[in-house]
Amino acid sequence: MIALPPGTKVWLAAGVTDMRRGFDGLSAQAQTVLQLNPLSGHVFVFRGRSGDRVKVLWWDGQGMCLFYKRIEKTTFVWPNAKDGKVSITAAQLASLLEGMDWRLTRAAPSIPQPMTAV
Repeated sequence: MIALPPGTKVWLAAGVTDMRRGFDGLSAQAQTVLQLNPLSGHVFVFRGRSGDRVKVLWWDGQGMCLFYKRIEKTTFVWPNAKDGKVSITAAQLASLLEGMDWRLTRAAPSIPQPMTAV
């Protein structure tokens, strides 16, 4: 996967998407269904009906990028359609694209700073 700039949000479009859609159709879905600007620099992830395919749409500042993956022997873990859209981290996106359960990927707890002696 391409390294995303810091601060890039990743949005999963809950439910199923027609995988015949390309740049324009997925951009329209991001704008109308998700209520987000496809040219914002955020990443939009869509899953097909069978659950074994995802498309990732991303405006990199110069043009629209489209990544398509079909996974073998499993399906992608996906939120329920009633959720509408779900925001995940870049690390969770990497887990999702590897076929892992991205919901189990959590940020490490912050470590409290030791107190300094006065």
